[in-house]
Amino acid sequence: MRVALYQCLPLPLEIRSNLARLKAQAAAASKQGAALLVFPEMFLSGYNIGAKAARALAQPSDGDAALEVAEIAKTNGIAILYGYPELSADDQVYNAVQLIDAQGSRRCNYRKTHLYGELDKSMFSAGDEHFPIVELNGWKLGFLICYDVEFPENTRRLALAGADLILVPTANMAPYDFVCEVTVRARAFENQCYLVYANYCGSEGDIHYCGLSSISAPDGKQVGLAGQEERLVVVDLDRQAISESQAITTYFKDRRPGFYLGLVKH
Repeated sequence: MRVALYQCLPLPLEIRSNLARLKAQAAAASKQGAALLVFPEMFLSGYNIGAKAARALAQPSDGDAALEVAEIAKTNGIAILYGYPELSADDQVYNAVQLIDAQGSRRCNYRKTHLYGELDKSMFSAGDEHFPIVELNGWKLGFLICYDVEFPENTRRLALAGADLILVPTANMAPYDFVCEVTVRARAFENQCYLVYANYCGSEGDIHYCGLSSISAPDGKQVGLAGQEERLVVVDLDRQAISESQAITTYFKDRRPGFYLGLVKH
């Protein structure tokens, strides 16, 4: 499967402008043969916008923005994963991502489970989903958002559930470049899967983003990498790379879960 990610400058508070960018990048990725396009965390609204703006811009998962993204996905024949502030039925605001397939159907809505510092906690409630797995074009997709990927238990749980492609919209900022350069590669390697990490570049208020969006392969190599500028990255995934990785290093066969019970006791 050919996948794409879009690294960009944030446009805070500009949902209409961000939908226009989403439409343009969906068309560009589709023309390059991509079946899936991944956008950064909170792409529709911007990330560093404060609690008042996050609530004002939040929409239900089936709201107007979702309907427009669905039409864009259907028109261009490409699945889209995008970040946005979700307003739930019980009036909570979540940091969410939604997957809409190439037929315009909403396939998954995932809420960030691990909130980062006061920046996240001042704007959002924490999600409590049990890490859904969605099949797309024969691939099993798992979802995390930014800080979620820094907890190794999250990626391992997805891998054990069968995920062979983990999608991670993010808004990772300096000085945490090592997460882009080291952590996400390690997560792909230790879980023998592909991992797409779609970040911002540039600045938003007092935050400077790392850029360095990437697609990491099961051997830990970055098969797609953006620098510090706006870029659409398109990469072909190879299922054989997963089986080869699993044959070389038998992590899952060699696991001894009985030793890990303490992870759920503390």
